[in-house]
Amino acid sequence: MNKVIVVGGGAAGLLAAVAAAEHGAQVTVLEKMFKPGKKLLITGKGRCNITNDCDLQEIIKNIPGNGRFLNSALRQFTNEDVVKLLNDNGLETKVERGGRVFPVSDQAKDVVDTLLKILHDLGVEKVICVKTKSGKVFKADAVIVAAGGASYPGTGSDGSGFKLAEKLGHAIIPLKPSLVPLTSDSPYIPDLQGLSLRNVQATVYSSGSKAASEFGEMLFTHFGVSGPIILSLSK
Repeated sequence: MNKVIVVGGGAAGLLAAVAAAEHGAQVTVLEKMFKPGKKLLITGKGRCNITNDCDLQEIIKNIPGNGRFLNSALRQFTNEDVVKLLNDNGLETKVERGGRVFPVSDQAKDVVDTLLKILHDLGVEKVICVKTKSGKVFKADAVIVAAGGASYPGTGSDGSGFKLAEKLGHAIIPLKPSLVPLTSDSPYIPDLQGLSLRNVQATVYSSGSKAASEFGEMLFTHFGVSGPIILSLSK
C-alpha cells in the first residue's frame, strides 16, 4: 500500500504513522485540532507518564477490565520498545516510584516533539490540521482511524472517530466511559480543588453495595475527583 492516511494525531495516530512509514508507505496524518498530540501534553500533570517499567504480565494485570485482550498488541510493541524508540531519537527518560517512566525534562511537549521528529526523519512531513467541515478530499490506499474516544472533547476526543467509522460501514458498540475523572455535587468539593492525596483508598458503592476499591493517589478538582485510582474506578 503506497499511500496511507492516519486520522488522528494523538499518541496512537503518531505511532501508527511511524509504523506505516517504516514499512515504506507514503503517510499523511490528519488532525482536526490546532496542533497534534494535545492529550499527550496534559498527561502525567503535564509531564507525560510514558509507560511503566514493569514486565508485560504486570501491565496486563493492572489494565482495568479485560487486560488480556491487549496481550497480543502489547507483545507486538512492548513498553520497552516505546522507551527505546524515544531514547534512540534523543529523548532521555527516567523511572520514578512505582515504575512510572517520564522524560528527564519533565516536559510532555518533549515527547510530542520527539514523535514529530521521528515522523519528519521518516519523510512524513504532512501532519495536517484540518477542520472537519473543510470539504477537502484525501485519497489513500488505506486509512487508519486513531481518533480517540469520547472522554475529553477539548483535546479532540469527542467521539467523531466513531461516527466516521460508522459512516464507512463499521458496526459500533455503544460507548461506555472509562479512565475519566468523576464529578460530584458535594458543596465542599470546590474548596478542596488542587488537594492531592497519596496512599489513600477510594471505594465505589452501587445501590448500597461495594462495587470496587483502589489504593494509591487521587486529587480533588473544581468539579469532583481525579487521579490514578479514580480513573481506574471510573469504569
